[in-house]
Amino acid sequence: MQDVFLYGTLRDAELRDIVLGEGAETRMAVLPDHAVAWAEGQMYPTISAKDGAEAPGLLLTAPSAALLERLDFYEGGFGYDLAPVTVREGEGGGERAARVYFPRPGAVPPGAPFDLEEWQRRFGALSRLAAREAMGYLGRMDASTLAARMPMIRARASARLSAAQGVPADVRTDTGAERIETLETEVNHIGFYRFETRCLRHPTFSGRMSETVRREMMIATDAAMVLPYDPVRDRILLVEQFRMGPFGRGDPRPWMLEPVAGRIDAGETPEEAARRECEEEAGLTLSRLEPIASYYCTPGYSTEYFHNFVGIADLPDDLPRLGGLDSEAEDIRLHLLDFEAGMRLIETGEADNGPLLLSLLWLARERARLRRAA
Repeated sequence: MQDVFLYGTLRDAELRDIVLGEGAETRMAVLPDHAVAWAEGQMYPTISAKDGAEAPGLLLTAPSAALLERLDFYEGGFGYDLAPVTVREGEGGGERAARVYFPRPGAVPPGAPFDLEEWQRRFGALSRLAAREAMGYLGRMDASTLAARMPMIRARASARLSAAQGVPADVRTDTGAERIETLETEVNHIGFYRFETRCLRHPTFSGRMSETVRREMMIATDAAMVLPYDPVRDRILLVEQFRMGPFGRGDPRPWMLEPVAGRIDAGETPEEAARRECEEEAGLTLSRLEPIASYYCTPGYSTEYFHNFVGIADLPDDLPRLGGLDSEAEDIRLHLLDFEAGMRLIETGEADNGPLLLSLLWLARERARLRRAA
């Protein structure tokens, strides 16, 4: 097998061990007349030809078919393919034929020069978590399917890092998750969400360990929820869209009134996601965010975690009434309601999802303060 030149994030030893398996031998090399840059708007690098530049990297010599299969799968998840190049080994070394993974035509354009230490500091832990999940799918899906799944894989990794920060345990038990004995993990489905079944034993309040229990779980992401509120006009904005949950339950009208909501992308804060979703779904620019609460929405079986806000915004009469992104198959209708009409949704039962109920009740408590500050 011909040598492969590794650059960018695969210079990180921990990530390289995840992708290749431990023990793969490499040595220093550079790729002349090429530069490594951040992929525009992403947390990973790209490589392109640039006269006079030198791309630092590592040479993986004569990789086995198994190693090349792992690399093809992982790099295919970014939409990169092998192409021939000539590299130079070490300090003042000779030239050597090799191959390198280049982005496909039309891929994300290059941005600023890539900095490995900056990547390790900002995105290293997240990217390694995502790579562990991604490489677990080797043999279960092809690289093109992995490429489609990678944004959700990275978002799940980001959620795991956020969860690791924890919240206080002043009333509940401070028993740590490390005391739970996971006996078996079965991956049931890999789609937009990941579904697992785990067999485990956990500490009980009596001080003993439980019997073995089998539990199904949906591995989702964190999400941001925003109720836009105009304190001058004393009105709110709600979005209406078709929802699978009510449809699957048998609801005869499976369209819901909700706050603006969306997934928190990898590397994004809840506040950044909240502002982005308001722009994408409703064309709104928020002047500020008022945090309500952060919480698990269905802790019995789902990892999904919500960050709930009220967003202060200008809500004039001439706002567009349709919104959403075609690229995400969103079909959204926007509703402007005065505060009292919003509160009547609670009385009539038409407000029948948790984020909307919580947002309206919080707004009722804080409305006078928000209006005084307007």
